[in-house]
Amino acid sequence: MTAPVLVDRHDTATAVVTLNRSDKRNALTIDMMNALCQQLESLASDAGRRVVVVRGAGAVFCAGLDLAEAADQGLSEQSAQAVARTLQSVMESPLIVIAAAHGAAYAGGAGLMCACDLVVAADDLRICFPEVRRGLVPALISAVIREQVGGADLRELLLLAEPIDARRARQLGLVHRVVSPKRVVEEALGVAELVLQGAPDAVRTTKQLLRGARGARISELLQQGLRVHRRSRGTGEAAEGIRAFHERRDPKW
Repeated sequence: MTAPVLVDRHDTATAVVTLNRSDKRNALTIDMMNALCQQLESLASDAGRRVVVVRGAGAVFCAGLDLAEAADQGLSEQSAQAVARTLQSVMESPLIVIAAAHGAAYAGGAGLMCACDLVVAADDLRICFPEVRRGLVPALISAVIREQVGGADLRELLLLAEPIDARRARQLGLVHRVVSPKRVVEEALGVAELVLQGAPDAVRTTKQLLRGARGARISELLQQGLRVHRRSRGTGEAAEGIRAFHERRDPKW
């Protein structure tokens, strides 16, 4: 069985973590999210480890939650908890986490990307928060991005659920660098080198300072979002939206 997450300890300071379900567009399963959290925790325990680059195998960064698994009501609670834990693990990691995003970052995949400290985007990247078109509520993701994106832009992203390109995302502050797809990992590793020029404790403390100012608020928002997320998973709208997605048709609201 292929591991859902691969780790390349690039050097003593930087590691590259790859979401490894390219045949499923790196859709996030419970096992995959748990593996990502475990790898981040393991890497943080490495002596001298300071930076992690997260990338996706294949054509896209991450297409969001695995909707086949999300449709299983028996797994709904585990899945919801895994999403919240993954976002919080990335944001609270003592490591600087850099997303190297290409192709597409949708729904939970966009949330994962935005939870990272820095984002290098390929110019072919499309970002979308399509939850409302699936009968779901982007409650957990909104907790991550609402302090990155202004109110009017946030309403446009979450209510209209239309994709945006990398340059628009750069304007909104969702990504920090935009490069060609062939250079996205290379550029992310270059950004890692810039991080490493800072003193280790100073960089870690600065991340804690930046997160700490809103850390309690983020934790509270994630818990509030988790409650809303759970409720939306069990609705008829969610069942119809996911069914319509799999049947490649418009949902019947």
